[in-house]
Amino acid sequence: MTEIQNLLNEPGIAWLALAAVLAIVELLMPGIFLVFIAAGAAVTGLIALVLPLPIFAEIAIFAVASSIAVAIGRRWYSRHPIESSDPLLNDRIARLIGQTVTVSHAIVSGEGRVRVGDGEWPARGVDMPTGARVRVTGAKDGSLDVEPIAN
Repeated sequence: MTEIQNLLNEPGIAWLALAAVLAIVELLMPGIFLVFIAAGAAVTGLIALVLPLPIFAEIAIFAVASSIAVAIGRRWYSRHPIESSDPLLNDRIARLIGQTVTVSHAIVSGEGRVRVGDGEWPARGVDMPTGARVRVTGAKDGSLDVEPIAN
């Protein structure tokens, strides 16, 4: 146990241990953030192994290295986006486009409400009576654009 404590008293080893812990946490809880912080800790650990530095310098190196790693990661992910099997997963309104819904409050002068599932949404479209079936064609400012369904 004292050998591990002696190793962790070495700043470079402590930073590398932190990098390993962060990398393991990243593996256990997948994301795209902790890996960059782990890279910053690893760089700091390697520098601290070579150069004896005061703790504030190590923290500054860690901050800079982590920031650079995050910037590189963001740039890489923007150039190589991850394909999703459900790209609209977090865009509730976009998921409604193309659905057939029912007018719950008559659309008069271009505005009314439609029933979507167990809720209602503001809607815009041509005038239609309550109960008409319409198709969602778009959305803007939290209001659905609808068109009548041809019979």
